[in-house]
Amino acid sequence: MTTEHIPHDGTSRGPLDGLVVADFSRVLAGPLVTMTLADLGAEVIKVERPGAGDDTRSWGPPYSKTGATYFESVNRNKRSVTLDLRDADDLALARELAHRADVVVENFKTGGLARYGLGYEQVSTENPSVVYCSITGFGSAGGAELPGYDFIVQALGGLMHITGEPDGDPMKVGVALVDVLTAKDATIGILAALAHGARSGEGRHVEVNLLSSLQSALTNQIQAVIGADASPSRLGNAHPSIVPYQALATADAPLAVAVGNDGQFRAFATEIGVPELADDDRFATNPDRVTNRKELIPLLEDALAKDSAERWEARLIDAGVPVGRVNTIADGIAHAEGLGLEPMLELKDAHGDVVGKGIRHPALYTPAFPVRDAAPPQLGADNDDVRSWLAAPRDNATTATS
Repeated sequence: MTTEHIPHDGTSRGPLDGLVVADFSRVLAGPLVTMTLADLGAEVIKVERPGAGDDTRSWGPPYSKTGATYFESVNRNKRSVTLDLRDADDLALARELAHRADVVVENFKTGGLARYGLGYEQVSTENPSVVYCSITGFGSAGGAELPGYDFIVQALGGLMHITGEPDGDPMKVGVALVDVLTAKDATIGILAALAHGARSGEGRHVEVNLLSSLQSALTNQIQAVIGADASPSRLGNAHPSIVPYQALATADAPLAVAVGNDGQFRAFATEIGVPELADDDRFATNPDRVTNRKELIPLLEDALAKDSAERWEARLIDAGVPVGRVNTIADGIAHAEGLGLEPMLELKDAHGDVVGKGIRHPALYTPAFPVRDAAPPQLGADNDDVRSWLAAPRDNATTATS
C-alpha cells in the first residue's frame, strides 16, 4: 500500500486511513462502494466531468439545501475534482491519480477507460499493487456492450418475475436494489484483494457485474430452480416455503407476520383466539401450512379482523411472535431511533457547520472507530488541493499535512 496522502484537514480517520481511492464511477453502485471506503477512513477522490459532474447531481427533485438527495445519498466523505479526459493536461492528472491510488473504482462500459490509458492493464503496469475494481451491467464477455441499468437487470435476472401480486404485473423493487447489492459485493471484493495485497504486495483486478450480483442475491429462490427444477413465481407478500410469512389484514391495516417455526405458530394462533388451528392436521407443521395456505390465511385474517394492527402488534410481540406494522420510511427511521440504533449522521461542511443528515454506515465496532461526517462535496470543490498534489513530484507528495 502507498503512504501518499493529499493534504487534509487533520480530522480523525477510520480503519482504512492511508488508502487513496481514485473514484472514476458515477450514479449508484460505484459511488456507494467508494462512499463505504470513505466512511471507513479512505481518502476518496471523485473524478467528475467539468460543468456537469456525476449524472445524479441533476437527478431531482427532491433536493436538500445543498443538492440532489440522490447524489448526496452515496457521496459523503469524498473530494471532488473535475477532469476532462479529452484534455491532455487533465488526462495526465487522471493517470497520475490512478498511478498513486491504492484502489481504483470505475463503472464505464468494458474498455471505456482503456481508451484513455486508464484500463487495468495500463494502470497496473505503472502501479502493480493497485486493486482495480470494474463494475459493469453484464460482465466483460458477451454482455460487454450492454448498458447496466438496475431496472433492466431486475427484469432480465428474474427478480421482477417473482415480485408483485400473483394475478398482477411483474414489479420492480422500490429501490435500485441490484445496484446496492452489487456495491456490497464490490466492496467485499476490494477488501479481500487489499487483505491479500497486504500480505503479498500483489494487486488484483476485481470484476463485479449487476446480473451476477442479483443472481447471487436470489439465494433460496435461484437454488430452487437449480436444485429442484422448481419455477418460482409471484406470491405478493407471501413466502414460497414458510406460512404464515406475509402481510395479513387486520381491522384497519396490514400486519407483517413472520412465523418461522411451529412453536411460533402455536403462540400466534393462541394469541389471536384460534388455538385449535395449531392442532389441526392441515396446519400443525410448516409443510402442512404451505400445502394448505389457501385454507389457512382466511381463517387467520378473520381472527385478526377483531382488532387493529397497532394493538395486535403489541400483543403478539409480547407473545414472542415476530410481527410489525407496515411503516413509511420516516416511520422506520423513528422506529430505529426508538430502539437506540442512532440511524442518522449529522454531516458537516469544511467549516464544521452542520449542513445536512445522512444514514450512517450500518456496522458498529467495539472499540469504536472514528466517524467521518463530511458532507458530499460540491462539484470541483477540491480542484486546487487535488491538482496541486497530483502536479507535485511523488517523492514530495508522501507526507500528509494538516
